[in-house]
Amino acid sequence: MAKQKMGSLGKYWGYLLFVVLITAWWTQAFGPIGLVALSALTTVFFLFQAPVWCGALTRNGEPCRKNARGLLMGCSYQQHKWQKLKLAIVPPKWRQLNRGLWISPEKSLASIAALGGAISAVAAVAQVLIAR
Repeated sequence: MAKQKMGSLGKYWGYLLFVVLITAWWTQAFGPIGLVALSALTTVFFLFQAPVWCGALTRNGEPCRKNARGLLMGCSYQQHKWQKLKLAIVPPKWRQLNRGLWISPEKSLASIAALGGAISAVAAVAQVLIAR
């Protein structure tokens, strides 16, 4: 049986998850462990799966406009994947990475959601530890 591709809405499931995460904090419906799980999934989606532009610097010094998956992943060019990984790991390159996270509206939204998910995960883990 052949593998079928997800519909075009399937690649945006993390945005819905982000809305669920915000609602879960508002209503406290999922409990602390559920908040940790939702936060982790949201953060992973935006860092590694969200459809965004690559943003790696090209030879012309311009940001790459090819499609990529996630804030930390590059496009189909191997060099862009290594460049994005290097930006995330090497501390002196973090300023350059930060500039690249805000180059387009969809990348800005993904950056805000990833940051929100990470902060939410830390807060949820703290809530679990305090409750014990």
